[in-house]
Amino acid sequence: MFSDPIADMLTRIRNGLVVHKESVDVPASKFKEQIADILVKEGFLRGVERHENEGKPFLRLFLKYGPRREQVIQHIQRVSRPGRRVYVGAENVPNVRRGLGLAIISTSKGLLPDREARKLGVGGEVICEVW
Repeated sequence: MFSDPIADMLTRIRNGLVVHKESVDVPASKFKEQIADILVKEGFLRGVERHENEGKPFLRLFLKYGPRREQVIQHIQRVSRPGRRVYVGAENVPNVRRGLGLAIISTSKGLLPDREARKLGVGGEVICEVW
């Protein structure tokens, strides 16, 4: 049992990138699938597929590399944790690496990248940062 399944997912991505794996598998949940979809849409992952093994659903995340096998994701970290939640107002949504990175925000309108949260004028819980 994981105390923080989102941090586990981010760690699996980080570890998979270090050893140049094509894909990593993580136990499935709707929340993790939404995070993965945002990472695909923003160009940090190649794709995501939902599978089932012995009745247990899991997500297969396809990692993305540059033309010389360099990592597309240089840094991925959990910001808001179970022991320390981090919330921001609409005016304080983080701008990661001056717009080159990405913060995923859990808002009242669902999970959103930082750019969309700023555009819609909503704040929320900062889930993770990627660059």
